[in-house]
Amino acid sequence: MSAPAQRITQEDLVDAVEAVIASESDFIANMANVSALIYEALPQVNWAGFYRLVGQELVLGPFQGRMACTRIPLGRGVCGAAAEQRVTQRVEDVHLFPGHIACDAASASEIVVPLMSGDVVIGVLDIDSPIKARFGEEEQAVLERVARLLERTYA
Repeated sequence: MSAPAQRITQEDLVDAVEAVIASESDFIANMANVSALIYEALPQVNWAGFYRLVGQELVLGPFQGRMACTRIPLGRGVCGAAAEQRVTQRVEDVHLFPGHIACDAASASEIVVPLMSGDVVIGVLDIDSPIKARFGEEEQAVLERVARLLERTYA
């Protein structure tokens, strides 16, 4: 029997993202690898991925986890709020969030970080957990750093 895979630390996550994007300029390829890195690095996470802003909708991008909602109107749910307000949304109990979109009934908490190109929203980084109040200030700071790194590869 092999030993279980060891999860990387949150600081290692930032270093890993820097290493991955240093050798790749394609934004979608980087979103795919970053979603995999986040999914591996953060315990008690059941979905990690991206939505791209296309017109007035967030359209599903690369992710890790169960099937997800394909399109989310701007301003709707946690992802839509993050994109519309241009500010990270950290929600302790998604079932109490007005207009929450339940893509996965197992999700209990969520953090969504807007992705920007200058002053323009280009998408969001979305992470769900089956644990209420899973995400704190430390995870928010790390995920915002990851988002800033990824934004550099947007063309």
